Amino acid sequence: MESTEEQLESSAASADKSSADSQTELTEDEMVALYDESMRHLAEGEIVTGKVIEITSNDVVIDVGYKSEGLIPIQEFTSFAGELGVEVGDEVEVLLERAEDIEGHVLLSKRKAERLKVWSGIEKSYQAGETIKGRVIDRIKGGLTVDIGIRAFLPGSLVDIRPIKHLESLRGEELEFKVISMDKRRNNVVLSRKAILEREFKAKKVETLKNLREGIRMDGVVKNITDYGVFIDLGGIDGLLHITDISWGRVNHPSEHFSVGDETEIIILKFDPQTERVSLGYKQRSEDPWVLVDKKYPLGSRVRGKVVSLVEYGAFVELEEGVEGLVHVSEMSWTKKVVNPSKILEAGDEVEAIVSELDLDQRRISLSLRQADRNPWEELLVNLPVGSVVEGKVRNLTEFGAFVQITDEIDGLVHVSDMSWTKRIKHPSEVLSRGEEIKARITNIDVANQRVSLSIKEFLPNEWSTFAQTHKIGDVVTGPVVNVTDFGIFVDIYDGLEGLAHVSEIDVETCLEEDFPTGSFVNARVLRIEEEDKKVGLTMRDVEQPSAEEISELHKRREKARQKHEAAVETAEASGEEE
Repeated sequence: MESTEEQLESSAASADKSSADSQTELTEDEMVALYDESMRHLAEGEIVTGKVIEITSNDVVIDVGYKSEGLIPIQEFTSFAGELGVEVGDEVEVLLERAEDIEGHVLLSKRKAERLKVWSGIEKSYQAGETIKGRVIDRIKGGLTVDIGIRAFLPGSLVDIRPIKHLESLRGEELEFKVISMDKRRNNVVLSRKAILEREFKAKKVETLKNLREGIRMDGVVKNITDYGVFIDLGGIDGLLHITDISWGRVNHPSEHFSVGDETEIIILKFDPQTERVSLGYKQRSEDPWVLVDKKYPLGSRVRGKVVSLVEYGAFVELEEGVEGLVHVSEMSWTKKVVNPSKILEAGDEVEAIVSELDLDQRRISLSLRQADRNPWEELLVNLPVGSVVEGKVRNLTEFGAFVQITDEIDGLVHVSDMSWTKRIKHPSEVLSRGEEIKARITNIDVANQRVSLSIKEFLPNEWSTFAQTHKIGDVVTGPVVNVTDFGIFVDIYDGLEGLAHVSEIDVETCLEEDFPTGSFVNARVLRIEEEDKKVGLTMRDVEQPSAEEISELHKRREKARQKHEAAVETAEASGEEE
């Protein structure tokens, strides 16, 4: 159908030709008839093309070839930014709303023409089941609003195949939709993006299933990340990349390696056509590093790595991706007793260690930090061999002895048995005090177990020698009973030196424990002095025992000594607790 303007131009051309040929003028009736002929196809509600012939402050004047010009408010041609989008001479499509108003103007509308065309396109798309493009405007309750020429509604459930937590992330995106319902009268259009995706999904899935087989490499897109793995879209079908197949090394969480939307290459490990389940591999793209571990990290080799994890019993050190070794707390220091690995190392530290153990079957490597450093115990054995005299400070007292500092790194133990020649020391505080500077002799160095034994009795008076020099056989000695046995009683005869009175040398008819309880004072005669074995034999036959007055005085002395000892022990224990 010819446009109105074309009809007018054709009629005018015919009229001019006729006028030129006949050199006569048309009558008024003939002109009206000719105009009516050209306009008989225009009707109210029709979209026509007109030309802008004038722009005023309020209106845009459009010539559509009718009896008079049409007027359209200038706002219909003005953008939100206030810019006028039309010029004189432009052709525009408008809607003929009314043939003529009371002022004789044709009523036109550009917006209604555009709206009518939009609805026409929507209706055509809806009836044909075709897609329509639109831009997401904003999120509203229940879904999204979409600009498709008019505002349409996209329900949240129809946005994607899978639920989307953050719908606002789609704001501003240009997408394709399917019109699933429309009501022109109510100005209501409902869209679905899910329908488009499902159609694409099915087409991709068919193609993917044709090519899917175990062992091949494929490209995919990360769709979702969970604690146990990553779901990857292979093209219409998803596969699971389990956390154990992400890396040959340690993976605390899949998000350390992947993000939603990442494009990645994976390997098909397993595929079940019946259930359409696909297991994927990522680490399998490279060779298992443990294949060459025994060659790259042989026993005794010095290696470097990064601390990746700390546990109660040690630290894991990554030598390369997929290969980690454990440094046990016992292998962190030669001299320190490491209780908490974090006191020595931190995650991320670069360390040097020695491979101390290798188990390929269990995929375990044991590392030693201390073996990578000098061994102060071996140095001690060379610099201060057994028999050397050392000077040091008493660092700590325990029930069984005193620890004395030998070097900055090593302490030696003076056992209570090495604190006196003859005394039975119950607590080291009887002899030593914390912080005291003393001399000691090294009696043993155990490099394997990292122990040094010391003795201080060589620098103290020898009660045995003194006794042997000041006493002889036949002398009567007095002391408390320190132990009662089936074969006799032991008596403290000289400053902790004990002598034994055998049952055969005791005139007693009843039980020894009843007649000579521990702590009671007795008199005895020296029978023999065995210097080599440092033993003294006693006899109580024909020996007068101390009187009650003498025993009472001896008990008083002993009680004072006991109280003094207990006070010393309490002071030592309190000092140890403070430390």
